[in-house]
Amino acid sequence: MAAENGLVGDLRADPKVSTLAYFGSELRIKREEAGLSQTTLAKRTFCNHSLISRIESAERVPTEEFAQRCDEVLGTGGTFWRLWPVVIQHAYPDWFRPFVEMERDAKSIWTFENQVVPGLLQTEEYAKAMFAPSRLPNAHELVAARMTRQHILEEETPPEVWAILDENVLRRAIGGPEVMRRQLERLAEFAQEPRIVLQVLPYAAGAHAGLAGDFAGLTLDEGPDVVYVDGIVRGHILASPDDVQAARRAYDLLRADALSPRASHDMIAATAKELAA
Repeated sequence: MAAENGLVGDLRADPKVSTLAYFGSELRIKREEAGLSQTTLAKRTFCNHSLISRIESAERVPTEEFAQRCDEVLGTGGTFWRLWPVVIQHAYPDWFRPFVEMERDAKSIWTFENQVVPGLLQTEEYAKAMFAPSRLPNAHELVAARMTRQHILEEETPPEVWAILDENVLRRAIGGPEVMRRQLERLAEFAQEPRIVLQVLPYAAGAHAGLAGDFAGLTLDEGPDVVYVDGIVRGHILASPDDVQAARRAYDLLRADALSPRASHDMIAATAKELAA
């Protein structure tokens, strides 16, 4: 695909087809009109060169702050800030957008997955392979949006993340052995970071408190905790204290049944080595 090679053709720049690509195309045009290189614009907007390149090629979703800084640096009078909500509207499903916004403000994130790696911890290749079977017309934008969400892990004070993965997640080779190996190696790296805890729920645990499906919770600085529950058609955000308490209890039981963080890291690393053999 042209976009995967860093090129956005006229069709992809059409806002009726991809507002993300249109944003990137307009950014490139205004940047070149201002006589700025990607590196210079990156310095003036306080980000790195690779982010500018990926936004221009529709591989990353811009943040609202980035859009505002571009308007300031390029003197575009609020053009990018006004375009940003339209980009976000198409990058995330409307029912998921509120969770993404709260996720940015979360001081801790706790998640259970029984089929796939949590979105915040996915490699780009894994995310592409995960969306591929659904043949969604906006898969490119969904991958870009997912990668953009991971920026919260690179902040000066990132949230604490606790993820419990069913052993299924390690054994299902999404994207093939090589893509899965790199994903598991990335998980092993995440497991070494001070603010991230990973646990694997082994097959030997048998029945467990997460059999009903995946869920994720957010602990916020202000306001009560919320829980996101996946569904076949759409997910749901639960804020009822009773629902959150039930999810918290299930999560505590899952943590008790899972392997220790150290044993989980060893299983992840060993599975990655098996795929490399």
